[in-house]
Amino acid sequence: MNYLARQKKLADRMRLFGLDGMLVTHLPNVRYLCGFTGSSGYLAIRAGASSLKAVFCSDGRYVVQAKEEVEGAKIVISRKPALLEACQWVTRSGIRVLGFEAEHLSYEIYRHLVRTFRGHTRLKPATGLIEQLRTTKDPEEIEQMRAAALLGASLFPTALATIAAGVPEAVVAGEMELQARRAGAEKMSFGTIVAAGVRSALPHGTASSHAIPDSGFVILDYGVILAGYCSDMTRTVHLGRAPAARRRMYKAVLEAQLASVAAVGPGVETGAVDKAGRQVLKKAGFEAYFTHSTGHGVGMEVHEPPRLARGQKQKLEPGMVVTVEPGIYIPGQGGVRIEDMVLVTETGKEILTPTSRDLIELEPESLRPS
Repeated sequence: MNYLARQKKLADRMRLFGLDGMLVTHLPNVRYLCGFTGSSGYLAIRAGASSLKAVFCSDGRYVVQAKEEVEGAKIVISRKPALLEACQWVTRSGIRVLGFEAEHLSYEIYRHLVRTFRGHTRLKPATGLIEQLRTTKDPEEIEQMRAAALLGASLFPTALATIAAGVPEAVVAGEMELQARRAGAEKMSFGTIVAAGVRSALPHGTASSHAIPDSGFVILDYGVILAGYCSDMTRTVHLGRAPAARRRMYKAVLEAQLASVAAVGPGVETGAVDKAGRQVLKKAGFEAYFTHSTGHGVGMEVHEPPRLARGQKQKLEPGMVVTVEPGIYIPGQGGVRIEDMVLVTETGKEILTPTSRDLIELEPESLRPS
């Protein structure tokens, strides 16, 4: 990864916002800008008129790791608190207006910064400044995300082989997560969702101790982190032969998802992608049961800008990776969601998740534990 190039892009944006310094505290952003993967560290950047300087500050736990990972910044491992070390560097560097990540900073740390700078350095919120840089992935990032998406997709057969009437949802999730780690994943992108039967009507029904029933939908929403980049995919299967009403639900979601995927392309407003699928569900009579946005960006975090939602005006750009995941959730009956990761290209889009979206009906008797 070219961390120095990323820092230079950030410095250009900082100057546009009237910042001559930036304190980076959100660890995914620290990793994005200098490569550090540990759990404690701060990056301070000074963007002069024609020069760029950066320092990474951490504690003694990361002497070796920082040396191995950090690029594009001076490394300072101090006995004093790392945040204080970073603030003192800011003062010594003559930074007058310091941007900080307001959405990631606690009030207590903000008060600490105010006390430390004592009015000599003015603090200015820089919400989303780095996240906006992260929305557009470079070729190396895209290759990492392709690999993460493929690893995630490879877990689907494990889920199909584990799902059976009477098996707890958490057991299915556990088998998938074990296989993910064996395949090289750092960890899961988020708490694996396995929601069966009436629980499939819960959009975020994290895997529980509930046993999978003899019949009904099973939503599988999961992702992995590979080399720092997330995947995110949802498929819905049905245990037993799906009755006509449930087939109609599934067909409506599939058609909505296909319509939204078809709408993805460079220059398209994110709200238009949401609208394309929502219109399909409205025509099918299910609009009231689609209760969330159509999708979101994904990268070093599983939820990133942009948002694919009603009224959103941001335009898609080549290099963005977004999810497209409409759903129907009918309380007391069940739900369906289908989700893919989609890369925006110069000429259109590329679906990164290769798993079939056709309805899969699993025979409960043949899969019932003996």
